[in-house]
Amino acid sequence: MRDVDEIGKLRGEIDAVDDQLLALFNRRAGLARRIGELKGGDPAYRPEREAQILRRIAHSNPGPLAAERVATLFREVISACRAMELELRVAYLGPEGTFSEQAVRKHFGRAVEALPAASVDEVFRRCESGAVQFAVVPVENSTEGAVGRSLDLLLVTPLKICGEIELRVQQNLLSRAAGLKNVRRVYSHAQSLAQCAAWLNNNLPGAERVQLASNAEAARRAGEEPDTAAIAGEGAAERYGLAVLARSIEDDPNNTTRFLVLGALEPAATGNDRTSIVLSAENKPGAVHALLTPLAANKVSMSRIESRPARAMRSALWEYVFFIDVQGHQRDERVAAALAELRQKAPFMKILGSYPAAST
Repeated sequence: MRDVDEIGKLRGEIDAVDDQLLALFNRRAGLARRIGELKGGDPAYRPEREAQILRRIAHSNPGPLAAERVATLFREVISACRAMELELRVAYLGPEGTFSEQAVRKHFGRAVEALPAASVDEVFRRCESGAVQFAVVPVENSTEGAVGRSLDLLLVTPLKICGEIELRVQQNLLSRAAGLKNVRRVYSHAQSLAQCAAWLNNNLPGAERVQLASNAEAARRAGEEPDTAAIAGEGAAERYGLAVLARSIEDDPNNTTRFLVLGALEPAATGNDRTSIVLSAENKPGAVHALLTPLAANKVSMSRIESRPARAMRSALWEYVFFIDVQGHQRDERVAAALAELRQKAPFMKILGSYPAAST
């Protein structure tokens, strides 16, 4: 009886806290709306401001809620408040149920209009035309490397990188089949099949592997064919009425995909930023080493370099370009100095954007 009384008392305290949260949420929304009125025509979405809020909250979090859970809660509060000023439209590689859609929700929250596109090219086109304010595209996976088409389009697009998302990718085997022994065919995107190759070799060695345009399309097809399975995220199982035959079948337990947020914004510095550039090198021995010297000389850390054929630029006189990510904002003193020197050395150079580094 004493336990029942104690539970009742604690539930009463929870109700009181919920009332306080409701009042605080609405107070915050009122303040955000007032700021929106004062900003006039300035953008509703400021990636640097949102990144600063979430970092401050994560740093101040005393628990017991994990920092990731707290960030998710505050992301949705920010998203709801932002939508009072303007509901954003964001294009992503569809159909619904893909990891790209998960990335959109992780970064922008649920109070945005997420619009699936049939290809990475179409995602870029929608944002370039103004049909949406922002686009989210995959750019690299920790297991399978760069997404070539995204890099090719970054070379020629007028859009700027204004954010990045790192999404832990959990691959699952989804099917209407009664068990693994009944699966004759596995559908998925080429990268997902590659990320799960060892698991498939061990558990479904005789199953045919069929590449499709997206994991969501794979799940849709698996929902129509009882002897097939799809490799996709768990959200696709619910959307397409499939059972999860096996969870976390990716070969690398830290399998992560990095996505870029593209738009017309140029975020201000936050103190924890990344700058992405693409440049060419002269076709002579030691040219690439010489090209990177300004980074070392100005003590700018390079976090990534990726070479890519310059086929996206029809008038290019060089064969390869190099996509480089460095730590810091292009307006930081050291980064600005390094970029100025690079511009003098490189036959071609384009700053793709400076943006808040993704939270990990």
